[in-house]
Amino acid sequence: MLSKTIYRSISQFAGVRDAAKYIPRRALLYVPASNQKMLDKIPMMQADSVVIELEDGVALTAKAEARAQAAVALDKLPYHTLSCQELGLRVNSVSSGLLEDDIIAVSKAEKLPHAFMIPKVDSPEDLVHIYNMFREHYGDDRITNTNTRLVIWIESARALLDMPRILSSTLNLHKQAGFFKLDAVVFGSDDFCADIGATRSSHGTETLFARQKFVTCCKAFQLQAIDSVYIDIKDLEGLKRQSIEGRQWGFTGKQVIHPSQVSVVQEQFLPPKERIEWAQELVHAYSEHESLGKGAFQFRGQMIDRPLLLQALNIIQLVERVQN
Repeated sequence: MLSKTIYRSISQFAGVRDAAKYIPRRALLYVPASNQKMLDKIPMMQADSVVIELEDGVALTAKAEARAQAAVALDKLPYHTLSCQELGLRVNSVSSGLLEDDIIAVSKAEKLPHAFMIPKVDSPEDLVHIYNMFREHYGDDRITNTNTRLVIWIESARALLDMPRILSSTLNLHKQAGFFKLDAVVFGSDDFCADIGATRSSHGTETLFARQKFVTCCKAFQLQAIDSVYIDIKDLEGLKRQSIEGRQWGFTGKQVIHPSQVSVVQEQFLPPKERIEWAQELVHAYSEHESLGKGAFQFRGQMIDRPLLLQALNIIQLVERVQN
């Protein structure tokens, strides 16, 4: 277990802005709030992040019922004994015109989810609108005096091109107004392809550029990057292949649409044994070096800089959380 003293020291050296508790999101699984049977199964779900869904997974005619059931679920679910690492709630987008009805309904619950999840964020102005809506219906205290995180979706060409400004504005909103801290960003491939007129395929070459730009922007702001859905739920080999690719590119997790996909994805987004050993040895070497009061140092023939130490820190935090 990484001690708090060592963690703070490494975080400072690595330039981590906020040493808040790390939340693994190797697999992000959606549970439609309109399906009460699925909601009842949430305590046993093994995905790192289980998301109560009010958006795409819920038919328009079932939205009202889904909102009511989601609010009940937030208060009823036993947060401390859930099998998942995070219970999220995904509301509808600003552009849908349904967001305020979602917020009004779920604000009636006494408990907040571990994370509020907002799809189709196209501009910094969207975030201001979202903040004002939460402030109106939840009140300042409930949205600022909380550990609840924020996860947003990038799903259009416009959002991808404006991503640095969106992420910077969202982080500043937390810093200046105390709004939920942005912790992760999700790439919505289906809506992105529809936006640019591309045809979805199992090999994913149509989103190659978008995914690489997306993960680069996320890591520039030290945010988790969650990869797109693999659409063929029967093709577990294809899912494994794309998960390996995503991890190698720098993604920290992947969306899943069926429970059968969870174990495949989470296994691939757990670093291999040799990478875990590398991280542990690097942190140990840094700790010893720090105790001697020395500056820059080498490890396995490499000069150690912030990005390498941050990689090691993230690996150790992930392993500690999922193995507890």
